[in-house]
Amino acid sequence: MLLAAAAEFAAAGAAGRLPRCLVGFDGFIDSIYDVVDRRRDMTPGGYDRVTAIPALAARIAAASGRSANIELVRREERFGGNGPLMAAALAALGCPTTFIGAVGREEDWRALHPAYGPLAGVCDRVVPIAPTGRTDALEFHDGKVMFNHAASVQAATWERLVDVVGPEALEENVRRADLIGITNWTILGGVEGIWMGLAQHVLPRVDASRKRVFIDLSDPAKRCDEDVRRALGVLREIDGLSPVTLGLNLSEAERLARVLSARVESAADPLAQCETLAGAARVAAGLACVIVHCRQGAAAATERESARFATKVTEAPVISTGAGDHFNAGFASARAAGLSLLHCLAVGCGVGGAHVRGIETARWSARRHGVAG
Repeated sequence: MLLAAAAEFAAAGAAGRLPRCLVGFDGFIDSIYDVVDRRRDMTPGGYDRVTAIPALAARIAAASGRSANIELVRREERFGGNGPLMAAALAALGCPTTFIGAVGREEDWRALHPAYGPLAGVCDRVVPIAPTGRTDALEFHDGKVMFNHAASVQAATWERLVDVVGPEALEENVRRADLIGITNWTILGGVEGIWMGLAQHVLPRVDASRKRVFIDLSDPAKRCDEDVRRALGVLREIDGLSPVTLGLNLSEAERLARVLSARVESAADPLAQCETLAGAARVAAGLACVIVHCRQGAAAATERESARFATKVTEAPVISTGAGDHFNAGFASARAAGLSLLHCLAVGCGVGGAHVRGIETARWSARRHGVAG
């Protein structure tokens, strides 16, 4: 199935059917850390890492009423943020991509932060509208824990977007885009205003029904139920103009189902549960498509069909930060290119799997006719 999906995606690229993309509006520089379990010696690499989140949680819990010293080793620093990572993956896959977001220097937000040079190198255009944020990401074999420093990215608002890009240029960017990706509603207070601005002032002025909008809320655990319900109301408004796909991981889907009082029958198999949740959340949210992904694969539901795709679990990922963003890029670009729902899931899982195994995304590019996974 993965080979067939890759071949179909490559054919779409050769036929010029890959979407022109507009992505925004966050931006973070990611410092990726190992948590030291035990030191073998005092050289930079002379340690064994904590490989599972419960082990770190137990160590922290044991420090209650006492204290603990936990050593972090920074493995690398790279540009991040859900939007920039999704945009970079889309561009590497062969999609002409414009990114607008919080990718400016801390001291001069109008100038691109040097860390985003690689993003600018693959995208058609990268436009800073706010200073970048920072994330400390602790990575483990069973997941990751991210600590966000997000004060600076709150400047990414509808008013700033219109001021920097200009109303006419913004409308033209949206008009030219086949796929509009908007991420990180959870952390960026301005994203909801951007949704509303697009719904009220831009999408009605373009042929929006031919476009696809991809939304990733980005772990809304800290947002209250009323915030989530209000956000979904705005997304339903957008969906009335242009079909919306909402991407969720398993825990996010379970949260949305509870917030929306969706009736969901439980399944022992995680992938079957993903498919059940995707269908229930789609109906309850009133959106065109909902995706739910987990370590075992992903499932999606539209009004007409549902599908699931199982993938190989990477037991020792090279990197896990950005896996969901790469999945989103693969699925969304394949969907906009007209692939079947099942093949869209296969492309998404293939691109996400390639990322966590350290395989460059561009090997999935239609221009290279490669297969990741």
